[in-house]
Amino acid sequence: MTAHAKFSASRSEELYERAKTVLPGGVSRNTVLRSPYPLYVDRAEGCHVTDIEGVTRIDFANNMASLIHGHSHPVVNKAVIAQLQRGTAFSIATEVEIVYAEHLCSRNGHFEKLRFVNSGTEAVMAALKAARAYTGRAKIAKVEGAYHGGYDYAEVSQTSTPSNWGKDDNPASVPVAHGTPAKALEDVVVIPFNDPDKAKSILDRHGHDIACVLLDVLPHRVGLAPAKPAFVEMLREWTDQNEALLILDEVITFRSKYGGAQEWYNLEADITAMGKIIGGGFPVGALAGKNDIMDVMNPLASNLRFPHSGTFSANPVTMTAGLAAMQLFDRPAVERLNELSTRARSGIEEVIRTTGARACVTGGGSMLRLHMKPKLPNNYREAFSTPEEKWRLSFMLDHLSDSGFITINTCAFTMSTAMGESEIDSLVDAIEIGFRRLAADR
Repeated sequence: MTAHAKFSASRSEELYERAKTVLPGGVSRNTVLRSPYPLYVDRAEGCHVTDIEGVTRIDFANNMASLIHGHSHPVVNKAVIAQLQRGTAFSIATEVEIVYAEHLCSRNGHFEKLRFVNSGTEAVMAALKAARAYTGRAKIAKVEGAYHGGYDYAEVSQTSTPSNWGKDDNPASVPVAHGTPAKALEDVVVIPFNDPDKAKSILDRHGHDIACVLLDVLPHRVGLAPAKPAFVEMLREWTDQNEALLILDEVITFRSKYGGAQEWYNLEADITAMGKIIGGGFPVGALAGKNDIMDVMNPLASNLRFPHSGTFSANPVTMTAGLAAMQLFDRPAVERLNELSTRARSGIEEVIRTTGARACVTGGGSMLRLHMKPKLPNNYREAFSTPEEKWRLSFMLDHLSDSGFITINTCAFTMSTAMGESEIDSLVDAIEIGFRRLAADR
């Protein structure tokens, strides 16, 4: 059944009415909300998802960039089923966590020790706490608008607006959640993305109070534009000179190269946070770094500075799925996926030229994002959408859903190895039709 089918009685609508009585807003995560009600899945295989109404779509969201091989990969499924029959979680260690840690460390020569956790948010949280334990300092610095999960300190400024974001040479520490402690805001230093001079000036004001700088080199919320080499180099030099740590958030971007997006910059991070694709479709997080830094969590140390544990950390189902998925995601698979993304970006750029659409496309690795603005954004403030741009983006998202595509609600797209050129070209064709309809509608 196509995505254009209409129903006199919608099961999704019925489910949503039930959901609203037991779930805040009727959902367990806000990202699934759409008007007039969410889609509900029935089954999925490869790059196709079929909802409970029988509509099948090509999945370019891949559970917010976490499914590198799409859905129900037979190799991952077989490994997981075998582990399920042996047990799902234990109060004793497993061999697979060692094997998987060895594999992840082998992908990046700067990973000396690794600790598994249960989500990307938890990986960033643990990385920040490890940096504080190692340096004895409280403050962290982060890029304006960058998303790093739901931890009080990591989430500061990710939803700031022109009404509260302050001056560009001194961005405000804006809370996301009401009731965020004032002390948390005081301990977060916000820097502008891709402006090394302004960022350094801000960092210099706080000198030796900063424990770490938290960086995503391809931040989705900031606009999915790569960090400039000069910006990354400045942050690496500043942290070295000021005895602070450089933490890279590669929860999303680890898919970009075999050893993570830091390979683009020949960069050695002090701690790297990972998640999403390394779980093989299951909840996961991990942080990796240098021996002496990671040893703040070493329970055998004479002075344990950061006691850390977690009931489901390194559970064998996730470890088994993650190991199988990442072994499949070898160097040729990484490069093939990046080539598909390049094909998509090039195709969309050509569509923008031929239709005269007021739009642009950003991205890197196997991800891209469509903006309803003619100029490529360089930072969060330039990527911030006007009301008119938000309307056009909403129009395109609805059009793509009706045309048989699942996308991230910022109009971002992630590739999976289950895709080929035909899926990419279908997306480009649908975007062209969407732009022509937008022009006719206005």
